[in-house]
Amino acid sequence: MKNAKKEAAFAVIDQKADLIVDVADQIWGFAELSLQEVQSAALYEKVLEEEGFRVEKGICSIPTAFAASFGSGKPHIGILAEYDALSGLSQKGGSLERLETVPGGSGHGCGHNLLGAGAMAAAIGIKSYLEQTGKHGTVTLYGCPGEEGGAAKAFMARDGLWYDLDAALTWHPDDCNEVVTGSTNSCIQVQYTYTGIASHASGEPERGRSALDAVELMNIGVQFLREHMSEKARIHYAITNTGGRSPNVVQAKASVLYMVRSNHVADAVALQARVDKIAEGAALMTETTYERKFIDALADTVSNHTLESVLFKNFEALGVPQYSWDEEEFADALADTYEGSDKPCGIGAKFDSAIAKQVLQQQKRRGHAMNGFLLPLYQGEAFMPGSSDVGDVSWECPTAQIHVAAFPNGCPGHSWQNVSCGVTSIGHKAAVHAGKVLCASVIDLFEDAALLKKAKAEFSLATANGYVCPTPKDAVPTIAD
Repeated sequence: MKNAKKEAAFAVIDQKADLIVDVADQIWGFAELSLQEVQSAALYEKVLEEEGFRVEKGICSIPTAFAASFGSGKPHIGILAEYDALSGLSQKGGSLERLETVPGGSGHGCGHNLLGAGAMAAAIGIKSYLEQTGKHGTVTLYGCPGEEGGAAKAFMARDGLWYDLDAALTWHPDDCNEVVTGSTNSCIQVQYTYTGIASHASGEPERGRSALDAVELMNIGVQFLREHMSEKARIHYAITNTGGRSPNVVQAKASVLYMVRSNHVADAVALQARVDKIAEGAALMTETTYERKFIDALADTVSNHTLESVLFKNFEALGVPQYSWDEEEFADALADTYEGSDKPCGIGAKFDSAIAKQVLQQQKRRGHAMNGFLLPLYQGEAFMPGSSDVGDVSWECPTAQIHVAAFPNGCPGHSWQNVSCGVTSIGHKAAVHAGKVLCASVIDLFEDAALLKKAKAEFSLATANGYVCPTPKDAVPTIAD
């Protein structure tokens, strides 16, 4: 049986589909990197003001962050938008081959142009619902920059922003249609820059103090640490400045960027403290000095099965995007450009063999690379080794998200293929559809107070140990040198 209130909201989203697609395509064209999304943020702010939202710019002292609200009072539901791109992924849209449009330029390899536009679609639909019903409550679309590096949501969490919400929902473009569940890794990035004394490496080596030696000794110390950390922990590094290219000079400057991950944020904070001690030890051994620069930090994700069930119910009722023959043909051809297009998709398939079998049967039955079906609701144990600043939101309010197919099956993340899909009708359909699923789910939360009460009770139990914020009080959003 159709829900008249939801159908009315969907009709508004459909009426605004051209606007949603236009915004997605403009953001795709801007392709601005983390914390540099000046044009992207300005476009959203302009459009949302024209759509009747109260727009607050530069929230939490982040110039390209914003909050666009409609309504008043409780419940207060947040929708999360992202719009940053990735370096080195400039790509011609709708192409079946690697074709840069700007040599060495940026591209939306994670589909954030679609993510933000779909989140905006949801907010527009919810606003219409509040207007038509006179229902008490508030919807806020949060513009969250720097997900790929900068972690705006984590800085917002540090400032306590998400505690004001009764719930937060979002989505992400993917190769399948599913409700997301499970935990992710927490993550801390710190850059260490060593300063020594330059000298002639042969003539007067005793006068030199090598910053590059300090970086190498730090790396060796961390290598030995790996034996004594949790099996779910990870430590990655990149030497960002070797001090020069002349081997006959004792290098006076050198930098290394470290990324510390662990399943739980409290464990990552403790592990990061050990890495800091190793950094200090390397400076002592080489008689150099060092500067520690905090880059960003992300918490692990706290699942909320109550909200996941609400999302699944509405996803199931709405179905999934449908594709034309031309769209199927394009996706099939694109899938031939990478390996892994024959694997079962989705989180559930990774952790449940029965779901994996069911998914493979569905994929075989369809006979195309686009996964035009909804995966079963999976709410078992699931740990994904990546990191997202949505995790920090989930420690301050009940949070859930969905994936909507915007790329063919198995399409690699952060790839030119993703960029190519981002301005096609396949990507456009994903953004509009995601907006409808999120919108319908928020309407349920406004209509049924018991759902929010249940979600909050689950949240309180899951976060009983408290949020260990990995972002220092004096830190500001930045990127590595």
